[in-house]
Amino acid sequence: MILSAALALFTPLWSGAAGLNAEPATSAGGDSYSAFDGVVEAVRHTQIAAQVAGTVIRLDAKVGDHVVAGQVLLRLDARAADQNALASDAQVQAARATLDVAAKDFERQKMLFQKNYISQAALERAESEFKSTQAQVNAQQAQSGAARTQSGFYIVRAPFAGVIAEVPVSLGDMAMPGRALLTLYDPTALRVTAAVPQTVAARSGATPSPRIELPGLPAANQWIVPARVQLLPIVDAATHTVDLRAELPPGTSGVAPGMFARLWLPVSGASSAAGALPLRVSGAAIVRRAEMTGLYVLDPGGKPVLRQVRLGRVEGDQVEVLSGLMPGERVVADPQAAARVR
Repeated sequence: MILSAALALFTPLWSGAAGLNAEPATSAGGDSYSAFDGVVEAVRHTQIAAQVAGTVIRLDAKVGDHVVAGQVLLRLDARAADQNALASDAQVQAARATLDVAAKDFERQKMLFQKNYISQAALERAESEFKSTQAQVNAQQAQSGAARTQSGFYIVRAPFAGVIAEVPVSLGDMAMPGRALLTLYDPTALRVTAAVPQTVAARSGATPSPRIELPGLPAANQWIVPARVQLLPIVDAATHTVDLRAELPPGTSGVAPGMFARLWLPVSGASSAAGALPLRVSGAAIVRRAEMTGLYVLDPGGKPVLRQVRLGRVEGDQVEVLSGLMPGERVVADPQAAARVR
């Protein structure tokens, strides 16, 4: 009696599970796309650092400013350097005056030697003193140029046209050699970089071309065809991935470095068992609860189990599953019916 009652209670539950409509997860044949998370980078991105020590006395740039090449961005206190440059200029003038005297004396010695009034040794001493004074002038001029160059380090200019991304200093801060003063990037040359498994990179086809998805943009501007794609020749030994760079076309608006992006890479004719091609399921089978996205998958006993997955692009009523599901596993098409099975 007790066993019969238990079976009577147990049978409807398993009958409900057996009656669920489930479809196997399959991948599309032929050419298909695999999605890889990436990030937008600037091709030209630099941190402008201080070359000398000094106090920031003027700041002519702020975050978001568009600057041109050579524009003054920041000034450091250069009074000591300017004084050293003036002292070097004065030493150059003094050395030139000494050179003028030595040159005139050498000319007089040559005239006296031609009239046999002085010896050859006296002429050679005069010539040696003239050349020595001339060398001192050259040394003083080089030292003065170095002082002027050193003084120029206190004025920070933009190395190229771009946008100020970060200004980590304020007026009155002490700049030290190597300390970052500003961050600058060129908004006209951007790219998306993604880490791609080396097995997928080896199977990527030439056509159709890769595509870039920028979820942060309006729906009409999210999909972009890259102007150029570059696969770096170095494989990461720890992750066995290859960096793939896709350059955005010039004039792409609304994009900034650091934005999240997806790189959809064509993978042609690969076996889905290797995990190269994304799996597809019906959109009606997707379960969304708060921040969790999942599917009801039948276990070996035929019981539905809720499993978290990561989704890709949507094509019609089909959704790509990037992770969390194996090929051939059976997905319940009616998640509400699966949720009632215990």
